[in-house]
Amino acid sequence: MKLFLLFINSFLISILLAPHFIRLLKNFQFGQSIREEGPESHKKKSGTPTLGGLLFLFTLTLTTLSFVEIKPEILLLLFITLGNGAIGFLDDFIKIYFKRNLGLTSKQKLAAQFLISIVFLFFLHRQGLDTSLHIPGTESSIELSWFYYVFVLFLVIGTTNATNLTDGLDGLLAGTSIISIGTFGIIAFSLGFSEVGMFAVAFVGSLFGFLMFNRNPAKVFMGDTGSLAIGGALVGMAVILKIEVLLAVIGGVFVVETLSVILQVLSFKLRKKRIFKMSPLHHHYELSGFSEVQVVRGFWAVGLVLALASLLFI
Repeated sequence: MKLFLLFINSFLISILLAPHFIRLLKNFQFGQSIREEGPESHKKKSGTPTLGGLLFLFTLTLTTLSFVEIKPEILLLLFITLGNGAIGFLDDFIKIYFKRNLGLTSKQKLAAQFLISIVFLFFLHRQGLDTSLHIPGTESSIELSWFYYVFVLFLVIGTTNATNLTDGLDGLLAGTSIISIGTFGIIAFSLGFSEVGMFAVAFVGSLFGFLMFNRNPAKVFMGDTGSLAIGGALVGMAVILKIEVLLAVIGGVFVVETLSVILQVLSFKLRKKRIFKMSPLHHHYELSGFSEVQVVRGFWAVGLVLALASLLFI
C-alpha cells in the first residue's frame, strides 16, 4: 500500500505541476534549439519548451524525502542524480541563453562529472565499498581493488552520455527509463534494499507523469537536465546494488544507441562510408520510413524484453 501511495503521489505531483511548469517555460522562452544535422522532420520541434527534467527531478526529490527513510544510500542516490542533473541544467541554460545547440564543452562536462563521481565514490568508500565485480547468475566475482573506482568513473561518463544520446524522439528516453529504473526497483526489493526500491518507485511515478506531456507530439522536452540525471541514477543504483554488469543488459537500448554512434564515426573515418542513414540508431529507423511513434514503441518493446531477461540473472 505504501508503494502504491508513493507511486500515485509522485505521478500526481508531476502531472498536476506540468501544465503550470510548461507555461512558465514558454513565458521565459526556454525553447529547444534543434541541431542542423538532424532529420528534416524535427525542424518543426524547434522552440518546444525544454528543461522538463526539472519537473520530474523536483517531484522525485520531494516524494523521496517525504516517503523514504533517509539512509546514506538514498542521500548518495539523490546526490549523483541531482549532481548530473545540475550539469545538464547548466548545459541547457547555456544553449537557451545563447540560442545555440551547443552548451558546455565536452571537457567541462567531463570535469564536472568526474567531480560528482569522485564525491559519490568517496562517501561509498567510507562506508566500506565492495570493490569486486559480481558475475550475474553466479556466485563468482572479480576483485578490481583500486581499479573499481576508475571503472565506476567511466561507467558514469558512459551511461550519462548513452542516455543523453537516446533522448532524441518524443517519449523515447522517458519510456525506456521507466522500464530500466522500474527493473532496478524490482531487483532492489528482491535483494533487500527496500529504500533503493522506493527511490525507484518515486522516480518511475515522476517519469510517468512527465511522459504524459513528453509523448508525441511532445509539449516539453527533458533536456540534458533530465537525460544526464537519469544516467547518474542508473549508475548509482547499479553500484549500490552491486549489479554493475547487469546495467549493460537493463540499459541495453542505451548501449546500442551509443554503439551506433561509435560505429558510424569509425566507419566514416576509416572507410568514408556510413553504416546507418543517420545515428543514433533511432534516426536510422526514422529515415527508413518508420514513424516516430513506431520507432519509440519498438525501442520500448526491446527495452522491456531486455529488462525481463535481466531478471533471470537475479
